Amino acid sequence: MAAGRDDGGFFDEARIYVRAGSGGAGAAHFRREKFVPRGGPDGGDGGRGGDVVLRARANLHALTAFQHRRRFVAPDGAPGEGQRRQGRAGRPVVVDVPCGTVVYDADNGAVIADLVDEGQTQTAARGGAGGAGNERFKSPRFQTPALAMRGARGEERRLHLELELLADAGLVGAPNAGKSSLLARISAARPKAAPYPFTTLQPVLGVVAAGGASIVVADLPGLIEGAAQGAGLGARFLRHVRRARALIHVVDGSGIEGDPIDAFRAIDAELGAYDPHLLARPRVAAFNKMDLGEARRRWPDFQAHVQAAGMEAVAVSAATGRGLSELIGRTATLLAEAPPAPRPEPDSAPVLRPRPVDEDARLFRRADGAFVVRDARLERLAQSLDFRTADAADYFQRRLDRRGVTQRLERAGAKAGDTVVVGELEFEWAADGPVLG
Repeated sequence: MAAGRDDGGFFDEARIYVRAGSGGAGAAHFRREKFVPRGGPDGGDGGRGGDVVLRARANLHALTAFQHRRRFVAPDGAPGEGQRRQGRAGRPVVVDVPCGTVVYDADNGAVIADLVDEGQTQTAARGGAGGAGNERFKSPRFQTPALAMRGARGEERRLHLELELLADAGLVGAPNAGKSSLLARISAARPKAAPYPFTTLQPVLGVVAAGGASIVVADLPGLIEGAAQGAGLGARFLRHVRRARALIHVVDGSGIEGDPIDAFRAIDAELGAYDPHLLARPRVAAFNKMDLGEARRRWPDFQAHVQAAGMEAVAVSAATGRGLSELIGRTATLLAEAPPAPRPEPDSAPVLRPRPVDEDARLFRRADGAFVVRDARLERLAQSLDFRTADAADYFQRRLDRRGVTQRLERAGAKAGDTVVVGELEFEWAADGPVLG
């Protein structure tokens, strides 16, 4: 799926695939040196697979990098070697994203991370552990084990990335309310402005001086009725308001685009429909176009309506600069009192749980006559053992005996040549153990 964007080329959504590296295989090796003809096992462990890590960077402002590259695969760990040498771990793959990126699991919608701060990281896929070398299997009763473990598979997942701009205050209002002109007047930003709907096709950030401090203000595409349900261009950018700690509600006071009070109510309704918590944010109404006589006539009624709703209104003109200092000062005051913007809570935090009580193996027969063993411990072992090593089949047979599976297979009528399935492993049954491919 292509990265999401609007007609202005602003990429604020992307889907990517990440896969961590698998662990390297352990080594089945024996010490062979001059004067040491019967050296013991010294096979080292395989290296851990590389992780895929997401990292927030302040110098990125969109998800444009994912327009053409959407797969990120980390290298596997190297295999172990003799003389107890562990394989080299796979190098992590670091994927940079803009600050303000929310990371979702694309399959279940769970929030994985909210990357806001410069340099903040999140492991999106963990590398598999390296396999054990034969040195680890040595015991007084098993002094020359010729077996090793394969490395574990690395995690893989599909991710959905959504960028939510980091702004102190957001300009909201209907198309042609004058948001872009207002932002251009109070900051160095130069958003496109023209007398037709949807001039702003992408969010624009501007830095506004407020005394000795600065405020980051976002100009968002205009909202129309039904935006929260998907109408117009504003629907794609409503989420960019969620991080703003204060909202500046810009209204066209001239009445050319409709009654200002009706416009104020309509935008309020869209904000509430999208997220009711937005209506609890500190807000100030900017009654724009006071350079026009019709706006000056409508101002008293609008001010009374807004104040009755518990908000403050400021009369401004983006064309002449009237009231803008008062608006900036009021916004700075609101921000000083505003709590931090809410952040999505990750759903995938690790939870430590006690290991489940081991259950007895379950055995049943498939329609094709194969015997299927259901046992979590044996299935993990079957997946991990490197059956290319000489003692692996014998080692697995001893585990079947220890778990009581051998006796149960015999009681169930298993005979030489029958197929037995444990997890992803299929082998031929024989009196003296598994016969593999």
